[in-house]
Amino acid sequence: MFRYPLLLLCLLSAALSPAIGYTESSATTAIARAALPRSQPTDFGEAPAVPAQPLSDRTKKALTAITGSRVTALWGSRQFKALETIGKTRDARLAWIVTDVMRFTADRDAQRSLNDALGRLLGVRLRGADVWGAAVNRLIAWDIPAPPDYLRYKAAVYTRISSSWAPLLQEGKIDWRHVSWGGVSIDDRPFGDTDLRCNCIPAADNPAVTSAAAAGWLADDAIVFGLSINGEHRAYPRRIMEVREMVNDTLGGRNLGIPYCTLCGSAQAWFTDQLPEGVERPVLRTSGLLIRSNKVMYDLTTQSVFDTFTGRAVTGPLGSRGLQLAPASVITTTWGEWQQAHPDTTVLAEYLALGRDFDFRNGRDADGPIFPIGDLDPRLAAQEEVLGVLTASGKPLAFHVPSVIAALDAGEQVATQGVQVVLEAGGVRALGEDGQDLGTHQAFWFAWSQFHKGTALWPAAVGSDILPP
Repeated sequence: MFRYPLLLLCLLSAALSPAIGYTESSATTAIARAALPRSQPTDFGEAPAVPAQPLSDRTKKALTAITGSRVTALWGSRQFKALETIGKTRDARLAWIVTDVMRFTADRDAQRSLNDALGRLLGVRLRGADVWGAAVNRLIAWDIPAPPDYLRYKAAVYTRISSSWAPLLQEGKIDWRHVSWGGVSIDDRPFGDTDLRCNCIPAADNPAVTSAAAAGWLADDAIVFGLSINGEHRAYPRRIMEVREMVNDTLGGRNLGIPYCTLCGSAQAWFTDQLPEGVERPVLRTSGLLIRSNKVMYDLTTQSVFDTFTGRAVTGPLGSRGLQLAPASVITTTWGEWQQAHPDTTVLAEYLALGRDFDFRNGRDADGPIFPIGDLDPRLAAQEEVLGVLTASGKPLAFHVPSVIAALDAGEQVATQGVQVVLEAGGVRALGEDGQDLGTHQAFWFAWSQFHKGTALWPAAVGSDILPP
């Protein structure tokens, strides 16, 4: 399988019922404090007209020329002529394929020709250092349909970079238009090889843990993701999860898959046991692919792709069976608060961080999404933190975390649509009407709202930065 050195990878990647006891002032103040820079574009202009006819044989031949070549190598006259042919069609659907090729192309002459082709296809000249991102943002926001046979062309590009992506690039309940390369290789190491080096984001399987007393390396204000299963507690430090992004663990007698998406500020936990007959425990891995700036995870055993945000298998054998993983609640808090609430907690061992401390949340990702997400639900800024939950009727509901904490700290109750949010170990958890845990997690607003279209928001509308749904 083809592997890029890490250096080259880096170079190439470029309306709700009122809450009981709620007072608006608490939430408004919280939102003003929590506002983050708005770098996400909101005005994409008018969408180009899109044809509906099949592709001509000449266009198909041109698409094969640019997708069947070594996209990382220097281009020849055949590819440049093919791009001219593609651009002259003025068919905006073809821009999806052009951007797929562009994502991996480092040659400057090829990049210029790709830019020119995009200008003709989209009817807009894109400038700046990230033409690829600007183009994909528009394609998503405009909802430009995919061209005929799109996945075949996309797979031709991606499998020339890594043959390990081939089993994943299959038809299913996933919108392949929105999937792009995240800049790293797939983690396809066998289960249990936590310490095996790879040019990937290496998952940790059955990771080593220590007692709280032995975790002197972890500062009290360090962010951790806490899990409590059947009376057993464990902390997953963000510092480690930023390096690993995926943990397959056992806690309280239950098997779990725990993905962390640094780009969308979301740590989740999915039970990977008590599954339908004939389904083995999924071994979750990071694919190296993204879908609207959210990690695409897959099962190493069956090569089935999962929607990380919903826990649903969307391709492969598990997708065919409609497998839906059950969630466990993740508490986002500090190490000091977590260990005070759970002194018997265990915590992942320090060595799993591999000596790294990226702090992406306050560094690389501080000014907004760095990968395309398209249009944004305007009720909150992109990186406002929300607690996401599905109500008993299955409707998505998001609680603005700073507003919730402000209200709860003021002695108010936060409850709506049969869901109550409570403080726990310095974080927040959502409970149902009978007090049952609802399996919730925090995430950036852009991520929750794009994977749960039409989500209700609490509070419904407060402050100048939040618009009514």
